[in-house]
Amino acid sequence: MHRTLQPDGWSRPRGYANGISARGRQIHVAGQIGWNAQQQMVSDDFVAQARQALRNIVEVLACDGATPEHLVRLTWYVTDRERYIASGAALGEAYREILGRVYPAMSAVQVCALMEPDALVEIEATAIVPDEPL
Repeated sequence: MHRTLQPDGWSRPRGYANGISARGRQIHVAGQIGWNAQQQMVSDDFVAQARQALRNIVEVLACDGATPEHLVRLTWYVTDRERYIASGAALGEAYREILGRVYPAMSAVQVCALMEPDALVEIEATAIVPDEPL
């Protein structure tokens, strides 16, 4: 499926991979925020929005037969770094609830705002589904 890339001598990262190597069909998921299928924000709570954004990613992946295990990259855009850090335990719980024990390459970036005024987090995803054997 994929191989985690971890340079010799580097400390193991917590909750993500430094790199992933994979071959197959690529799926690129646009930034997902904490709204439902009717584009209504589910909450003004950071973790609730992140949970919904992750659910949205899983639903988009399913449209092409992919699952969280196929994720190779997540990029998180957060409007408040301190809130992101303070939410660590609850965020980890929500992450495992939706994605399981999947640890793709990840980046988190603080931004001054997102396009939807009530959004606190936006998450982009890349998945690679292995090629079918011939």
